[in-house]
Amino acid sequence: MISTSRAVFLSLALASLARAAEPVSWFRDVTPIFKRSCNGCHNPSKTKGGVDTSTYAGFLKPGKHGPSFVAGDPAKSPLIAEVIGKEPSMPKEGDPLSATEVALLERWVREGARDDTPADAYSTRLSAPPVYDAPPVINALAISPDGKWLAVSGYHEVLVFGLPGLRRAGRWMGESTRIESLAFSPDSKRLAMAGGAPARFGEVQVWDVATGNESAAWKIGSDSLYGISWSPSGDRLGVGGADKSVRVLGYPGGKELVKFDNHSDWTLQTAWLPGGGRLVSGSRDRAVKLIDAASGQFIDDINKLIEPVTCLALHPREESVVYGGAEGGLRIYRAKENQDRTAGNNDVNLVREFERQPGPVQSVAFSPDGVWVAAGLPTGEARIYQASDGKRVATLPKQEGAVFSLAFAPDSKRLYTGGFDGQLREFDPATGKLIATSQVAPPHAAGR
Repeated sequence: MISTSRAVFLSLALASLARAAEPVSWFRDVTPIFKRSCNGCHNPSKTKGGVDTSTYAGFLKPGKHGPSFVAGDPAKSPLIAEVIGKEPSMPKEGDPLSATEVALLERWVREGARDDTPADAYSTRLSAPPVYDAPPVINALAISPDGKWLAVSGYHEVLVFGLPGLRRAGRWMGESTRIESLAFSPDSKRLAMAGGAPARFGEVQVWDVATGNESAAWKIGSDSLYGISWSPSGDRLGVGGADKSVRVLGYPGGKELVKFDNHSDWTLQTAWLPGGGRLVSGSRDRAVKLIDAASGQFIDDINKLIEPVTCLALHPREESVVYGGAEGGLRIYRAKENQDRTAGNNDVNLVREFERQPGPVQSVAFSPDGVWVAAGLPTGEARIYQASDGKRVATLPKQEGAVFSLAFAPDSKRLYTGGFDGQLREFDPATGKLIATSQVAPPHAAGR
């Protein structure tokens, strides 16, 4: 009679023999080796030697010195030459690959270097709407220009409410784990989202408002996207990114029409000026830049470089913007060339500077009538100012945690706020009075 421990040993030994007889798997065997030892230097955002080991498709593309492997011939494969020997060339940092790992790579190449990546291997899309144990942080809000819909960011989804009354109207799901910004098209027929999975991909997604169906989804780059905005004609989208770029995408096809790379840090906001010929972008590099939307040509910085730009909003009728800064600044600028600057770096486009805020400004909005400017703060406050003279007219009651998002109703008579605590609040901006509070996604609510 075989003892239990002996039986377990034999079972493991047989499983090991069976495993050794199987072909080496790219996804199961090779990918973990690359993830641990190679992807830090060879990924879409940092392709040393032009080599990307993060996916089979990326690794298949030739690097600066040609293909990384020759299927069926380890001796002619640079991949193997780089990792063998007492002092291998790769990885440059960290421990050399073990003999077992090198042997696996050699076998994989000898057996044909095949790709067995599952079709959904890199998808982050959920199979069903998420079930919330706590309300999701509200990163973004948007109200349709016709005043009928309010869109709120959730986890992998946009939650849509009918107005007035905050009636639940839909849960529109996507692949992005974080939704960073939302914008309705000028005709209220489409909703666009910018977001992604940090350090994995950026994504723009567009839904048809009437049906709730996804009409477009484009993965762009290897990090999150921010500050989505529609051109006045509704045929282009502007979007910033953690890759420091501003992109102009054609709609509906998603073709990249312009890629602007003049920022030196994350670009968090974009906004189109009237007519659609130019747009502005705000970045952590402290600049609000004026860009020719057709050519991508840099026109000028409209502001004096004072502090990182964390949020930005366009005046509803004038060519001016309000921006909030990482050091508590809140300023309105004319969106025009700044050619009157002198060696003294005069801030010639500055229209108004508001009182300094108690911390980084998290969100900002102009009322659609241009009368008010609202600012969301890390203290949980939101403040409302007269745009004409900078006077504070209301301080909204504190919520728990930062106010990350603000949206005025089209008639300017309601202001909606959202943030860290996952509560959607409705205020009268004229008085600062709280009208209603609603949880975006009640705990354990699924599929409703």
